[in-house]
Amino acid sequence: MSKKAEGIVKTAMLATNIRRKNVKKGLQFTVMCVGSSGLGKSTFVNTLCESNVFALKEFTGEKLSVEKTVEINPITVEMEEDGIKLSLTIIDTPGFGDNINNEPSFGEILGYVEQQYDDILAEESRIKRTKFQDHRVHALLYFIPPTGHSLREMDIEFMKRLGPRVNVLPVVAKSDTLTPPELAAFKKRINEDIAHYGIPIYNFPIDEEEDDDETIEENNELRELLPFAIVGSEEEVVISGRRVRCRQYPWGVVEVDNSRHCDFSKLRYMLLSSHLSELKEITHDILYEQYRTEKLSKEGAVDDEDEEDDEEE
Repeated sequence: MSKKAEGIVKTAMLATNIRRKNVKKGLQFTVMCVGSSGLGKSTFVNTLCESNVFALKEFTGEKLSVEKTVEINPITVEMEEDGIKLSLTIIDTPGFGDNINNEPSFGEILGYVEQQYDDILAEESRIKRTKFQDHRVHALLYFIPPTGHSLREMDIEFMKRLGPRVNVLPVVAKSDTLTPPELAAFKKRINEDIAHYGIPIYNFPIDEEEDDDETIEENNELRELLPFAIVGSEEEVVISGRRVRCRQYPWGVVEVDNSRHCDFSKLRYMLLSSHLSELKEITHDILYEQYRTEKLSKEGAVDDEDEEDDEEE
């Protein structure tokens, strides 16, 4: 048996053992949703969880004259995916993008993400560990308005600010408001902006030596979909004898779970099943470790400066 074949067999055995443990214990996963008001975030979350997680608000399109601060509202939903119990925490961020100056909102959301890392760092420093709930954000869905143009300055700055700290997944909200050619051109311009401005997003990384052919093919397909075009709807209708979730228009229907109509089903499967473990691993092994190293290095530099001051005195 070749080394690559041996590796695949060992990986499969390890995956089986991990799955057995996960079935027994269940999994915890946290997703943050960020985007301006009126982009269908609440509908998306309710569609994702297949339950009424957030009450839907009527969006009038009017901006308030009073500056609002962003709210950070976590809510946990108990679900079951592929026979595994899943404790899914959804973090909503109402108020984001609703002001003329949205810089404070960036800082509040980044501060929340980093606070979860600080909590883990503090727990790791304890001599006696306690039962600790990990609230780190494993994926951040950034909702881009379907303008058909390109990324706004706010979109660019926010994703650049958050990308080094969390797995950012850009999505085109309410993609059914664009025709297929318009959507394809819009996605192309967004990807060009992401490359041009060096925006760090989760782009389904591939390891040619470690990943098997199936994983490489799947990641390439998902990478081609970025940014995911999503449609949300809790309305169900019967079409050709089958009950489907869809949005109805005079010209026809857009089926939420039909991959020919939008990318929702593939995004949902990726988030809650196929790439859930990888997003958690990257959060812990790469993003958290980078933050931890930076923080400890800064604290070490401060300590060195204090020692030098003491010696001079």
